[in-house]
Amino acid sequence: MRQLALKPRDSRIAAVLLLLLALVLVYFVLIHWWFVAPLRTVHAQMADLRDTQSRYAAAIAEKPALEKRIAELGAGQAASAAFLPEADPNAASAGLMQRVVDAVGAHTAGGSCAVTQKMPLPNPPDDDNSPYRKAAVSISLRCDMEPLVAVLNALEQGTPYLFVDDLSIYRNPVAAQQGNQPVLEVQFTLSGYVRPARGPAGAAPSAAASMENADQGDQP
Repeated sequence: MRQLALKPRDSRIAAVLLLLLALVLVYFVLIHWWFVAPLRTVHAQMADLRDTQSRYAAAIAEKPALEKRIAELGAGQAASAAFLPEADPNAASAGLMQRVVDAVGAHTAGGSCAVTQKMPLPNPPDDDNSPYRKAAVSISLRCDMEPLVAVLNALEQGTPYLFVDDLSIYRNPVAAQQGNQPVLEVQFTLSGYVRPARGPAGAAPSAAASMENADQGDQP
């Protein structure tokens, strides 16, 4: 069988192609996977580290402004009108009882209303995880409907934020028969919060916002 002889020009072209193929194989087997690929991986990791370092540097640069803002928010919280003005829960309880007396005295239109009993409730134990100190009192009223609605509205709608809980209303049959006395017997718990003591800025969430959300949640 006769062998096909290549022309000298074709032989040179074939030799060049075989040489190029061999060089490509040598590059990938001996150079790329052992040197180039690891270096490219290291370069990508260095780019990620530089990006992370840039973000941390930007955050550190903003730290003074953030600390100033947190301090301003803490000062605003301490001065918020949402808190009771008294410095401790015992004094705040006395203030709550006086607020009820004042509200009853200011809303006498449409009938009569009187405070029949008022007494402070035991202060809940201090919770190290909470910056808020609660003051609560138990109130009993004898009212007609119209002044009662006005008193409750005045207590819950103003500032500081007050919360009416455990509301109980029942009709007084004796007063209804006499016809000249308030006929509704009302009992409820009135509570509020004493402003938290000053501490490290940002150590506590906004008490005013928390109480406002709770107040809105109690409203129908």
